[in-house]
Amino acid sequence: MLFLITMRPRTRGDREMNGKLHGKVVVITGAGSGIGRAAALLFAKEGAKVVVVDYVEQAAQETANLIQNAGGNAIVVTADVSRWDDVCRAVDTAVQHFGRLDVMVNNAGVFDEFRLCLDTDDSLWDRIININLKGVFYGCKRAIQQFLAQGGGGVIVNTASVAGLGAMAGGTAYTASKHGVIGLTKQIACEYASQGIRVNAVCPGGIVTSMTKDLISDPKTDQLIKQTTPLGRWGEPEEIAEAMLFLASDASRYVTGEAMRVDGGWRAK
Repeated sequence: MLFLITMRPRTRGDREMNGKLHGKVVVITGAGSGIGRAAALLFAKEGAKVVVVDYVEQAAQETANLIQNAGGNAIVVTADVSRWDDVCRAVDTAVQHFGRLDVMVNNAGVFDEFRLCLDTDDSLWDRIININLKGVFYGCKRAIQQFLAQGGGGVIVNTASVAGLGAMAGGTAYTASKHGVIGLTKQIACEYASQGIRVNAVCPGGIVTSMTKDLISDPKTDQLIKQTTPLGRWGEPEEIAEAMLFLASDASRYVTGEAMRVDGGWRAK
């Protein structure tokens, strides 16, 4: 006997009710491209209301449009994460528009093109540290203020790097900034665990983004990454987004202070 089951198309409400982040309000910095965009799209698919934050307004709006066209819920905030007032405005906008904040993803970052110590001037050092480390500190601080104002609870996910786990995965400033992100993540996780706030980081390896396009286009560097990565390839932004989703959702409710490698086995050697 043959049974035919007719299923109606899933609506936005269905996706939100079944999603791992159903009804959660999420702020994602650096969401105009790369890992940030992939996370924004995935989180929205899983039922989150997403505040797309990026320094480039057009890029942020493109991400928001992709979410909205897929039936999701997103708004845009243009911000420079190295500025406290901008970070506050991003969180304040989330609260004003959606009523609260549940997850803060501090993803915005820049690269130093493997500059050695003697090739790193004050201008480059300040730019990398201000965005990659101070920007994450600002995001954590403002999110925690909001979480506590709501009565506690909340999740922070920071983007670190395998460069934060050892040398030679980046230049002097970049490596220093990512070590700082991991240390900051662990410290804040311990400080606010008793208030129900979880803080974790992802540590991507070589990922295909606009930030790495010059490295990928160089045959020598491309081959080096593939040869030194046990899985033998570059990672995709969506693969980091999946790890972020795990850390942002209740699936990781007993995980805090973790620096999760998503690097194709690169640091396992």
